[in-house]
Amino acid sequence: MKEEKKYIKDIGEIRSMMERSSKFLSLSGWAGIMAGIYALAGVYVADFYFGFNPDYIIDSGGIGLNIVLLATAILVLAIVTAIFLSYKRADKRSEKLWNSTTRRLVINMAVPLVAGGVVILILAAKDLTGIIAPFSMIFYGLALFNVSGITIKEIKGLGITQIILGLAGLYFVEYGLLLWALGFGVAHIVYGIVMYLKYERG
Repeated sequence: MKEEKKYIKDIGEIRSMMERSSKFLSLSGWAGIMAGIYALAGVYVADFYFGFNPDYIIDSGGIGLNIVLLATAILVLAIVTAIFLSYKRADKRSEKLWNSTTRRLVINMAVPLVAGGVVILILAAKDLTGIIAPFSMIFYGLALFNVSGITIKEIKGLGITQIILGLAGLYFVEYGLLLWALGFGVAHIVYGIVMYLKYERG
């Protein structure tokens, strides 16, 4: 009986080691929370300072470039925060942040994100600013879904949420900024809290 328990324990440890080597598990819940806060702050700036709250797909106000720059600043800030907090979490777990799994994660996310970035630049150049926010959510959601198999399972749900809200934003253009706030802001905060309570607390 003791030997059987020992074998079960050994199998559990081997499985845990294999999971750590094949999945990116250093994501920080606080990174999600901070990304959501950055996004909500960005929505405030876009609405109150740039007057970006489109009722139509085509915008003649010429604020597309400002919106793209604002979104880029939010993205860079969120990425830097995620890298810093993930590094701290990996260090706490005595793991390396940059490894073969991390490389796979970056490559798998980069393809839809770069493609989405190019599409958004084209939309801004054509003054189609009313659908910039929805397309950013769709491509971001595809990137998250693309890496859901090599990180924690909650990422898939977050990705699907972004895609659904993005598609809704394409149809309900007048609610595009609100839906973006829900997707990038509220959803990230909720996801971050859930991840922190499930994987990091204690």
